[in-house]
Parts: sequence; C-alpha cells; structure tokens
Amino acid sequence: MYTAHPDRYTDMPYRRTGRSGLKLPALSLGLWHNFGPDRPVETQRAILRRAFDLGVTHFDLANNYGPPPGAAESAFGEALAADFAPYRDEMIISTKAGYLMWPGPYGEWGSRKYLLSSLDQSLKRMGLDYVDVFYSHRPDPETPLEETMGALHSAVQQGKALYVGVSNYSAEQTREAARILGELGTPLLIHQPRYSMLDRRPEDEGLLDALDELQTGSIAYSPLEQGLLTGRYLDGIPEDSRAASDSPFLNRDALTEDLVGQLRALDDIAKSRGQSLAQMALAWVLRGGRVTSALVGASSPRQLEDSVAAIRNLDFDAEELARIDAVIGR
Repeated sequence: MYTAHPDRYTDMPYRRTGRSGLKLPALSLGLWHNFGPDRPVETQRAILRRAFDLGVTHFDLANNYGPPPGAAESAFGEALAADFAPYRDEMIISTKAGYLMWPGPYGEWGSRKYLLSSLDQSLKRMGLDYVDVFYSHRPDPETPLEETMGALHSAVQQGKALYVGVSNYSAEQTREAARILGELGTPLLIHQPRYSMLDRRPEDEGLLDALDELQTGSIAYSPLEQGLLTGRYLDGIPEDSRAASDSPFLNRDALTEDLVGQLRALDDIAKSRGQSLAQMALAWVLRGGRVTSALVGASSPRQLEDSVAAIRNLDFDAEELARIDAVIGR
C-alpha cells in the first residue's frame, strides 16, 4: 500500500491561480502521451507516486488523452483507487473536452451536449464524483460562446467541477469567455496555452496581457517544445525519439541545422546556470510569475525528477534573458 512521503510539501513552490483561492504547484504533471495500455502499469503508477512525493499535486488530463482516447483517464482512475484514495483532497485533478471522442455530430467541439456528456464519461473513467478543473479544450467556431461557457457553468452548478478553464483560446476569445462566465457567476479560473522559449505566441498575441488584466491564472503546455528543449537532439535524432517516429507533433524536418545550433547555444546558457536545458526551459516559462504552473510529461520517475529539479533555480538576470533572446533571434 502506497504511503505518501511526509515531506512532500517541503520544497515545491505553490502559486495562487489568478485571483482565486486555489494554489497550483509550479510544476504539474500532464498525462498526455505516457498513460495507456501501451505503457507498463507499474511504470505509470511509479511516475504518479513519485510526482506526489515531490509535491506535484496537480494532475492534468483530457478526455482524448491516451492513446487510445480515454485510456489516460482510465489508467489514472485505477491508480487513484489503488494508491491515492486517502489523498483525494490533497490533489487537483483536471480534465478537458473539445477534440474528437466519438462518431457523429455530438462527439467533439463545444456544444452543451458534447461537453456535459464528455464530463460524465470522464468522471466514470476516473471513478470520481467531481474534477477540480474542467476545461473547454479548444474554441468552437460554430457554437456560440455563450453555450460553451454556459455548459462549463452548469458543470460547476451540478457539482461536477469546482473550477473552469479554457485552452487554446485567443486573447479576444478569452476576454469574451471571462465576461460571459462572470455574468453567470462562475469565474474563469485558468487558461492553458502552448508556451515555451521557442513558441512566444502568448506574449506576441497579447494573451498573457489579457490574463493579467483578467486576473486569470495560466498553465503552460509543451514548455519543452515536444522534447526539443530536453537536450535529446543536441547531437542528432535518437532512434527512439519522437522526431525519429515522424510524429505529427515533431518530425525530422523540424530539426534543421539552424535549430540544432540554437539548442546547443541554449544548452550552454543552461550549463552556466547549473541546469540542464530542460530545467532552464521550465524555469524560463515560470520566470516573473506570469505563468502559474508549467505542465511536464514523464516516461519515467527519473525524468520527472529531472524536471522537478528546475524549481531550484527559477530566477534569471537581465543578461541571461538577453542571451536567450539573442540565440532565438528575438
């Protein structure tokens, strides 16, 4: 029987999410790719246990995570029942709906029908009465935003979610979502954008400014840019890497000589800080406090430990930030 480490809250910093009462760990665990039937169950459970022992209290899922879709929630539900039942009130569990889950016109996007049906399925897979955060995973170009936000509000009213969020929404869409939710009486807690040293769109397109204005929290996904910022590609493409498999998220064509040169230069800066490239990339996303938490994945407890070690140095001086920008061509 798993017993959580007694010192699990000693080192991890926790940050308030917007103007809410909820605090999130600086690093959260995402269950996107490494939780499903193609991974050993004991490895999955070992990652979850190690995360919790290190103070990672937030576990981020979505209905379509796996593969196959739904598998991550089912695997997480089994781990909850086996290891974490006594600790449910110490955990933040989030899920999302927006991408394709089942055939027909009601199996994706942002209708009330889809969102609330999906949430019921997610709760069943995880064996939960409620999730802490329920997200609209992507904006729906055809469904009125009032309907999508109304469904999130209903999830809270029904006691199936404590908070709500959005992901992949533009600054303008986020402002409108927050307005609608505010009128309904359910604040917009958090936004989950893609953000990394190599992907500055939340800065360039005004999303971070909008979140500051709204006093809404943020949690960055892909802070390691699909593994590019882990140091795996400094000397070529490993055969067991995501790029070698020509994943739709990262392929060989992306690894240009210029990019590899940038990665090596960034690695040199990380070494001067006493960090791995991955640790510096995570610290960079968390710099200055504009981002509440950074989402990391893990294929092993050791990989998770390396990511969590980023919290030992989250500060940058002006020269370091300028060097990073210069490498990337900012």
